[in-house]
Amino acid sequence: MRKLRFLFLLIALNFGFQKASSQPIRFKSSSVSFTDKKSDGSWNEWSDFVNANVLITLDAKKDLIVINSAEVQSFKILSYGEIEDNEEVNIVPFECMDNKFSKCNIFIITKKKENNRMQIYINYNEVKFVYNIYNVN
Repeated sequence: MRKLRFLFLLIALNFGFQKASSQPIRFKSSSVSFTDKKSDGSWNEWSDFVNANVLITLDAKKDLIVINSAEVQSFKILSYGEIEDNEEVNIVPFECMDNKFSKCNIFIITKKKENNRMQIYINYNEVKFVYNIYNVN
């Protein structure tokens, strides 16, 4: 069942692999931005993107997402959400818990109308991060 879920994830992310395997999916980031919540509950504007050349690994076999930034961020995948796929975007959602036991939602988004530009969003209650990413497998 886990291999079937992993295969479906690969297809949904449009990686075009020739063969299905249980190898982790690796991304590289080029930049990162963040926003935080105002005291009234609304969100501030996103910060300007800054260079962030980090490796991001999605390992469906281990139910783990790892961001190898200066401080390594590890996210245990608690559940796989319903994939949204339409003409504009492909969204693969995950409910996660980080290595400090805080829950968050992670979304891998492919923007089809922007030349299949990919981003990974990490959403906490009070702060959100977005990495511009590309596949390195």
